[in-house]
Formats: sequence, C-alpha cells, structure tokens
Amino acid sequence: MGFSEVKRITGETEIQLSLSLYGTGKSQISTGCGFLDHMLTLFAKHGRFDLTVACKGDTYVDDHHSVEDVGICLGMAFAQALGSCAGIARYGHIILPMDEALILTAVDISGRGHLEFDLQIPTEKVGTFDTELVEEFFIAFTRKSNVTLHMKQIAGKNSHHIIEGVFKAVARSLNMAVAIQDAYRDEIPSTKGVL
Repeated sequence: MGFSEVKRITGETEIQLSLSLYGTGKSQISTGCGFLDHMLTLFAKHGRFDLTVACKGDTYVDDHHSVEDVGICLGMAFAQALGSCAGIARYGHIILPMDEALILTAVDISGRGHLEFDLQIPTEKVGTFDTELVEEFFIAFTRKSNVTLHMKQIAGKNSHHIIEGVFKAVARSLNMAVAIQDAYRDEIPSTKGVL
C-alpha cells in the first residue's frame, strides 16, 4: 500500500506515472504543458507525495488530451496506491489562502468518484494554458480515483492564484485523508467494511 505505477498509451498520449502517497514531496514532472508541470510540482510538494510524470502528447493540437489523460493516470495511481484503504483517515479538508484568493477543498475517499467544482476563474488563459482544463483535470482525477472532491472559491480575482490555490488545497486535503491512523491501522473507515 502507498505506491503505484501507471503506464497508459492512447492515440493521443503516452504517459508513465509513479506515485508514493507517503513520500517527502519530491517530483519529476514533464507533461509538455509548462503550467500543468508547475501545478503538479506544487501538488506533490504540498501533499508530500513523491510523483513522477512523463507525458508525450499531441500538444501541437492543444493541451486538452495531455491534461485530461494525466488526470486519468493520477487518479488510477491514487486508487491503486490506496489499496483496501485500511487505516486511512478517509476525510480531509482545508481553507487555503493564496494571496487574494481563498479556496476551500474537502475530500472523502469514499469509493464514489464525484466532483463539485465551484470556481469562477476570470480569464480563459493563464499564459498559453486554457483555464477550462482545470475542471477537466479534476473530473478525470475524481472518476478514476473514486474520490469525492468539493472545491469552492471563496475569494479571488487572479486566475493563476485561484488555480494554484486549488492544486495546493486539494493536495493538502488528500494528504490528510490518506494519513494512517495507528489506532485503526487494520480497519476500513466505513460501516460497510469496504470503500
């Protein structure tokens, strides 16, 4: 439990990804999309996840396939690394400030992939990155990780700060949720006995 590797090849992308849930925040990220590289580096650091991502995608078309498929692979890796979920806290949440932006995220490692996305990103792009892809990334991640994720923008007018705040907040919330509870190390955190 705690480590996984994913390799996924389609007609649009070729991705190799490894994830350690109980790491130190080390990362080596190369997606072909500089802004996504930056966000995943932040994600690894703030979640204390060790993460490597190598993606070759059709970015000559646009970044959509690469961003979505990296989200798919990260979600798959997350689910695999969790295994049975025995001993985890299951829930995590944070209200995170990023300069003028204030972001709330809450996570339930429920076995049911669901995203509540309540962000008002004011610009269509940050540099060359299409900001609509933030939602696409997290839809892909939640579907494949079987995690329920709520994100809400409480304040903020700078698109970069809002998005950066979200990636940091999601990482912090996930870090709390995957934390092993020593007193419950062999228990599944559900009355059903399975997540």
